[in-house]
Amino acid sequence: MKFDPKEFVSIGGIDRREFLAWGGIMSAALLAACNSRGPKSAEKLLRYAERKNRVVERALFRHTSMDAVRPSAYDARNKLPSYFISRTVPVWDESVRGKWALEVSGLVANPMRLTLEDLQRLPRVSERVNHYCVEGWTAVETWTGCRFSDLAKLARVSPEAHYVDFQSFDDDYHESWDLESAMHRQTVVAYGLDGKMLDPAHGAPARVYSPVKLGYKNTKYLTKIVFMPKMNGGYWSDMGYEWYGGT
Repeated sequence: MKFDPKEFVSIGGIDRREFLAWGGIMSAALLAACNSRGPKSAEKLLRYAERKNRVVERALFRHTSMDAVRPSAYDARNKLPSYFISRTVPVWDESVRGKWALEVSGLVANPMRLTLEDLQRLPRVSERVNHYCVEGWTAVETWTGCRFSDLAKLARVSPEAHYVDFQSFDDDYHESWDLESAMHRQTVVAYGLDGKMLDPAHGAPARVYSPVKLGYKNTKYLTKIVFMPKMNGGYWSDMGYEWYGGT
């Protein structure tokens, strides 16, 4: 997909996502150094830098702002890349696993298990938004599902919950978010893409999607949503990528 400089927001002369990507690369390099020949004390410095990065990220993110697609933008449709960590495309096999359901648990008064039909009975929204990849490209897609905030309201989330972990059956992939980002109006638990039901390549039966997070934070193949008092990392975050991952 062709790089379009008009879709980038610049901070101090460089693109914000470029800044985050470099931060992830540098963090990964530092982690590698710490694990191989660097002193263990460097890990404390790295954790401190990551905490400071999160402060900056949250200050930059306006939780009331809405992602807007340029009127002239075309939908990526079948050109949207497919990413997963399993050896092959993850497919939910009912003959082995039983019927798929999404577990909502943790710091909630009303823990739930929602089938795909249950999700479809919740108020439906479609969001035509930008997809921002840490690799530097942007794509436009329309995601259909229920707002995460509606699901959280149904679960009656505790005031003690400040983070949420999105877990999947893609070889146990997961990523945790700050609750403010998850509650953003454009964050959806999606089961549809571009007017059709999600296919396995893009996260079926359901996935989380929000334009306020970079692509790697938007967990596909959802099985669990867990509300937590503290963050617990994630697949890429644990390997040195930016934990906050905001756009």
